Amino acid sequence: GMQFDRGYLSSYFVTNAEKMLVEFENPYIFLTEKKINLVQSILPILENVARAGRPLLIIAEDVEGEALSTLVLNKLRGGLQVAAVKAPGFGDRRK
Repeated sequence: GMQFDRGYLSSYFVTNAEKMLVEFENPYIFLTEKKINLVQSILPILENVARAGRPLLIIAEDVEGEALSTLVLNKLRGGLQVAAVKAPGFGDRRK
C-alpha cells in the first residue's frame, strides 16, 4: 500500500466509511503536475478506465471546479471508482 501526507479532495471519494479511507485494489494511477479544472482535459482517460472496470487514483497539483464535481457525481452514481488527491510536495524546486 501507499500513504500520502495529504488526504483526498472530497469525502465522497471514501470507500471505507468506518475508517474514512479510500482503499483501491489494483487501481490505475494518473499522475500530473498540472491543475485539473475541466473534466474534458481528462475525459479520454476516464473513458478508458471505465471500460477497463478498474479504479482510478488521480494525483495532481489540484483538482477543482467542474472536474472535481464531475468526478464526485460519477462516483456517487456508481459509474467509476475514483479518488483525487493533491500531489505531495517535496524538494526545493516544488512550486
